[in-house]
Amino acid sequence: MGDVASSFDYGLNAAATEYDGQNKYLRITDIDDETHEFSKSDLTTPLADLAMSADYLLKEGDLLFARTGASVGKTYLYRQFDGMVYFAGFLIRARIGEGADPEFAYQATLTDAYKKYVAITSQRSGQPGVNAQEYADYQLMLPSKTEQQQIGMTLRSLDDLITLHQRKYDKLVVFKKSMLEKMFPKDGESVPEIRFAGFTDPWEQRKASEVFQIVDDRGHPTLPVLSATQNQGMIYRDDSGRYIGHDESNEIGYKRVLPGDFVVHLRSFQGGFAHSQYEGITSPAYTVFRAKEPTSHSDRFWKHWFISEHFIAGLSTVTYGIRDGRSISVDEFMNTFLAFPAVEEQAAISRLLDYLDDLITLHQRKLELLQNIKKSLLDKMFA
Repeated sequence: MGDVASSFDYGLNAAATEYDGQNKYLRITDIDDETHEFSKSDLTTPLADLAMSADYLLKEGDLLFARTGASVGKTYLYRQFDGMVYFAGFLIRARIGEGADPEFAYQATLTDAYKKYVAITSQRSGQPGVNAQEYADYQLMLPSKTEQQQIGMTLRSLDDLITLHQRKYDKLVVFKKSMLEKMFPKDGESVPEIRFAGFTDPWEQRKASEVFQIVDDRGHPTLPVLSATQNQGMIYRDDSGRYIGHDESNEIGYKRVLPGDFVVHLRSFQGGFAHSQYEGITSPAYTVFRAKEPTSHSDRFWKHWFISEHFIAGLSTVTYGIRDGRSISVDEFMNTFLAFPAVEEQAAISRLLDYLDDLITLHQRKLELLQNIKKSLLDKMFA
C-alpha cells in the first residue's frame, strides 16, 4: 500500500467538544461498521489550536485506517464534507498518490485478503493494533490507472445500490413497526390511533381463553415434523438448515398442528408465538392453540400481533424462569385480556401488514443479492 500513497500520517490527539458548525472531528466511532460511511448524526469539533493543525485536515480521496482496538482495520474513504474535517489520533491517513485511484485503493481494503492481513498483523500481546508502517507494507497489485478507475467506479456503483436498498429496507421495517403501534389500541383504549375507512366500532376485550383453545391431537406420525423458529414461525424441520437428531418411533406422540394454529415453544418469550402455515406435527413439549371460532378470527391478524414488540413486552407478566430458561405460562396467558375488532377489520389490517412483510422480504433479498455480487466481484477483481 505504501507504493500507492505519498504519506501515512497519524491523526490529531485532541478532545472532542461541541460542534461549531464548521470544523468536524472525525473519529473511529463516526464510521459505520457495515457501510464504512461517515455518520453525520453526532458531529463534534476538535478541542485544539486549529490554526496549528493544518496537517490534520482531510482532503477528498484520503484513505483512513483504524489503528487499534476492536475497530482495527476499519477503513473510510473521505469524499467530501461541507466544512473542514480533521482526523482523530486513533486513525491513520493514507494520502493516495497521483498514480493510483483512491476508490480502487479503498475497495481493496474490503477484500478478504486485506481482512486476513489485518487479522494476522494486529495480533499483539495486549490490545490489537496495526501501525502506519504495517499498513504501508500491505501488498496491493495495481493495473493501469484507467482500469483502476473503472473497477473503483463499478464497485462504488454497487455500494450505492446496496445503500439504497438498505435504506428502503430500514424505512419499511420502521414503517411496519409504526403501523403495528398505531393500528392496535394502546393499553386502556378501545380503538387504535389509525383505522381503515368504514370501521368505527370499538374493539372487543376478551380473555384469551374465550378466543383460543388449547389442542392436543396426537397419533399422526406420518405427517411432516415442524420446527419452531423465532422469525419464520413453524417451518418444516427439513428446511431448518440444521440436523436435529430424533427418534422416529417417538413421533406417534408428537402434537398435530394445522394451518392457522399457534405454537408456544420453549423460547416464545423472545419471539411471540409461532404461527403455522402448514399441517404437520411438533414436539410434545410445545403447546398448540387455535381460535375457537375460526370464522370470527383471522389467524394472520393474531400472527402480526403476537410478534409485535408491544405484545412480547407484555409477556413479562406471564413468564417464569431466568435467562434462556424462561418459559411462558400458558395458563396465565389464557387469563390475560386481548383486544380485537370484527373479523373484516382484522382481515384488512392483516392484508396491509402482510403486504409490508412482502415488501420488506423483497428488499432484503435484493440487498442480499447485491451484497453477494459485491463480495464475488471483490474476490475476482483484485489480484
